[in-house]
Amino acid sequence: MAGNSFGTLYKVTTFGESHGEALGGIIDGCPPGIQLDFEAIEVDMARRKPGQSAIVTQRKEPDAVQFLSGIFEGKTTGTPIGFIIPNTNQKSDDYSHIKDNYRPSHADYVYDQKYGFRDYRGGGRSSARETASRVVAGAIAKQMLPEIKINAYVSSVGPIHLDTPYQELDFSKIESNPVRCPDEKSAAIMEEYIRDIRKQGDTVGGVVTCVIQNVPVGLGEPVFDKLHAELGKAMLSINAVKGFEYGSGFSGSEMKGSEHNDLYNPDGTTKTNLSGGIQGGISNGMDIYFRVAFKPVATIMQTQDSLDNKGNITPMTGKGRHDPCVVPRAVPIVEAMAAIVLADFYLINKTY
Repeated sequence: MAGNSFGTLYKVTTFGESHGEALGGIIDGCPPGIQLDFEAIEVDMARRKPGQSAIVTQRKEPDAVQFLSGIFEGKTTGTPIGFIIPNTNQKSDDYSHIKDNYRPSHADYVYDQKYGFRDYRGGGRSSARETASRVVAGAIAKQMLPEIKINAYVSSVGPIHLDTPYQELDFSKIESNPVRCPDEKSAAIMEEYIRDIRKQGDTVGGVVTCVIQNVPVGLGEPVFDKLHAELGKAMLSINAVKGFEYGSGFSGSEMKGSEHNDLYNPDGTTKTNLSGGIQGGISNGMDIYFRVAFKPVATIMQTQDSLDNKGNITPMTGKGRHDPCVVPRAVPIVEAMAAIVLADFYLINKTY
């Protein structure tokens, strides 16, 4: 299986399966001498881990990170950082009913067709549990770039939208509720909606908005390695993501150039920021903001037709512990992938 690494100079390789002994990763390219805040890493892991509230999967995993290399006396050494995250609460029997069946909208069928073999326990390598390793790498990337602030939050759940501009939101309230929406009124409505969806044995999608501030001018390359292209690739590599837009996004296609152009101030900043902090693939120093759309989790606690490996259509009901809405736990994953992209371009810039 190819495609287990992300990045050029700050390069992250992940390994492991949902119900294997452990997940883990190797981080190449992290500069030496960075004093790591291990508590900050634990905080980000706790934000992603299962079982953190009543509206997410109830799988109980401590997600404790064990660093194996690349760190000495609390500082990075410049050598590869190896780490593992033990799996401690697998319930593989929950998946015995899909040993010979392909779940609708999962990777089961295409895995079997591509590799001729699949780990049906929790989806194996295709499970979103793999993203735990990304959060570790992203937490370290954030500490490489302490002046850059990355804040993601839930801006919609199903039909419920928070349309308040991010400039008017208090990011300190993101962690004040299990939905991770910084608007308390919207968060309460979203939470109640998720609870109702769960009672129906169904799932729902949503949108995570991410804002990156204090980005220096010059990150990104002007042709294939555009900053927004790499951010898009990073976000679209996250499980269940169906869409990515930055700046004005699709709404910009409805505007005139005279409305959309960001006019300059004498210091090089712009009066508006419909460009989303990126012009010509390169950061311009303004806030970078983008939105990531997540589909409803594919496993639902309702009976649906599935396909078995002999070509028969058979009824199947979802079992196990699954998120009724993935977006609250996706917030730290979005931040982590954004941090990895920025760390990579930061190191690339230093080669000039």
